[in-house]
Amino acid sequence: MLTCLPRLRCISLLYSFPKLTSNVKQIHAQLVTNGLKSPIFLAKLIEHYCGSPHQHIANDAHLVFRYFNWPDLFLFNTLIRCVQPSDSIIVFQNEFSRGVICFDDYTYKFVLGACARSPSTSTLWVGRQLHALIVKHGVGSNILVPTTQIYFYASNKDIISARRLFDEMPNRSSVTWNAMITGYCSLKEGKKEYALNALFLFNDMLVDVSGIKPTDTTIVSVLSAVSQMGMLETGACIHGFAEKTVCTPEDDVFIGTGLVDMYSKCGCLNSALSVFWGMKQKNILTWTAMATGLAIHGKGKKALEVLYKMGAYAVKPNEATFTSLLSACCHGGLVEEGLELFREMKRKFGVTPQIQHYGCVVDLLGRAGKLKEAYDFIMGMPINPDAVIWRSLLGACKIHGDVVMGEKVGKFLLQLEEQSCAELPPKSEDYVALSNVYALAERWEDVETVRKKMKAKSILNKAGSSSVRTVSMAAF
Repeated sequence: MLTCLPRLRCISLLYSFPKLTSNVKQIHAQLVTNGLKSPIFLAKLIEHYCGSPHQHIANDAHLVFRYFNWPDLFLFNTLIRCVQPSDSIIVFQNEFSRGVICFDDYTYKFVLGACARSPSTSTLWVGRQLHALIVKHGVGSNILVPTTQIYFYASNKDIISARRLFDEMPNRSSVTWNAMITGYCSLKEGKKEYALNALFLFNDMLVDVSGIKPTDTTIVSVLSAVSQMGMLETGACIHGFAEKTVCTPEDDVFIGTGLVDMYSKCGCLNSALSVFWGMKQKNILTWTAMATGLAIHGKGKKALEVLYKMGAYAVKPNEATFTSLLSACCHGGLVEEGLELFREMKRKFGVTPQIQHYGCVVDLLGRAGKLKEAYDFIMGMPINPDAVIWRSLLGACKIHGDVVMGEKVGKFLLQLEEQSCAELPPKSEDYVALSNVYALAERWEDVETVRKKMKAKSILNKAGSSSVRTVSMAAF
């Protein structure tokens, strides 16, 4: 028991605990008993409590903040920085409503960071209100604040606001450039368009008069954009640029992983293998990128060999590894390899299959025309299949002309759609897919029935669109 410890001894013990232990509460009691109210030591206590995986212990951090009769800004900033993002937003909103604390630039930075880490419609609204407060109180002069705002807007897919804020900044750091470039690369909708914007922004960074140099984070983000675009020549130029100005891929695991992924997706598998085996250090992402690259190029056996070699390097595959590999097997038509990989997940690697892994197997069988096997696989799943899995099978039925199976799956999807209409607005995809299956069999009366049902439910079909853009990449 820690009883009657001197003040300095309490402080020393508090700093010596790298993780929360049962003694921390006793140290907390001794600090209170000795009347120690230094915000620095209490902030350390908040960090310890917030580091606990148990919510009831993490909640004690709020008690430390309430220790003062008058709220302390430093402790408040520490609390909203260390607690979970959702708690951070709530704590800020509560203190803002009380109007007792005068916030500083670090307060807004930490709350915006919390909004960025938990993107949603509600957090986007909160972040926009924070933006207004930042302008009102004039705390945007700290470059970290607008940089965090860019990160927040990009995480919430409001890339237009992020770019507007970026363009308005009089000064930028390398972190600012990285936040904007990474924001473009992280968007899935309009993938190639945003990836191209990331490359243009990287080119602007190289010629910017401020002289800010790209970092390893910049290179990794740009390599991701190149992978999405499939621009091998540009990727090779960035590879050379990185070796001359940042560091060699052999010494940086993240740049090396980015190069393996880029070369694999751009069709240069030999270069990917050269970089991979030349790396001094490899993490789970590196092995996943290499194995996935081999599978994409139809080399399923070699991909499995790479997967089995991971254990010798003390690296264990995880759920994301198998998702990536199974998806690659789908696109590469490697049915047997994909099924073997799925069987080995639990048995050999101890990874329990999740819904996305079952979905990959259904997609794999459907693409190969094994529709009955796919249907039986779904019916034998230990977890309930979601609508995505059924849509995958319905799409395969249309491709392979199996109207009977398509009608069965389509009607089942419409039942799921009707059950979820109370929570979500109805979508047109499932109705259109079933209509197309009927059209394939020239069952026009059934097509008309489906269309009338859509009209009765006021379900509108989304108009298709496409864009063509010609760009010169001479600047790269």
